[in-house]
Amino acid sequence: MNAPALSFRPVPGIPEIEPGVDLARVLAESIEKAGLEIVAGDVIAIAQKIVSKAEDRFVDLRDIVPSARALALEYSKEKDPRLAELILRESKRIVRDTPTVLIVEHRSGIILANAGIDRSNVRGDDHTALLLPENADASAATLKQRLDQHFNSALGVLITDSVGRPWRMGTTGLAIGCAGLDAMHDMRGDTDRFGRVLQVAEIAVADSLAGAANLVMGEGDEGVPAALISGVGAGASGQTARDILRPVAEDLFK
Repeated sequence: MNAPALSFRPVPGIPEIEPGVDLARVLAESIEKAGLEIVAGDVIAIAQKIVSKAEDRFVDLRDIVPSARALALEYSKEKDPRLAELILRESKRIVRDTPTVLIVEHRSGIILANAGIDRSNVRGDDHTALLLPENADASAATLKQRLDQHFNSALGVLITDSVGRPWRMGTTGLAIGCAGLDAMHDMRGDTDRFGRVLQVAEIAVADSLAGAANLVMGEGDEGVPAALISGVGAGASGQTARDILRPVAEDLFK
């Protein structure tokens, strides 16, 4: 298998996204205004934040009453207990409770800090928080259907978020939702250059693309929440971001 030649291009001109906006239309118009050519197999990477904003995943912390469980957390000793309560509501289990961060298993199955709840680049006061999409894979599938129709091409859609990793400093992009592209490429059973059979070679394609796309989109005030990825050959895969989640029976660190 030959390695693909990939290109990552920012999609400029996307306005501030408000609840209820037609995000697929905004993305399509921004791509066209930027003069970016779409071809079959391209992938549109989209920052989770604008998907959540369009889906009105805003929460006013003044409406949150911390439970006894939230108040008992180490996290609540230094952080807002209302935020602790919100994290608990969005999570299946706590992996690690510290005074500065809660590492949890989100309801989607992703392990991440503070259930992905964020307040950066969110319009509003200090009481406003933004949750992850209710179902990022479903959001990606809906956006793919609309964008496929608009551009008359089979495309891939990738919803990304920035996460930290165990034993590594810094954050990188992670695929929390995808449609139309292989989330995983299983090379087990193939051979290497010396004829040895590969036994553990599973490539996290969607996460790799998300990491590179985040470099194009940025993390601060760049205002570029989408990128066009060419050369992937996407469009028809039925995999989703859930295919990247490690089965519980194989979790060596739980």
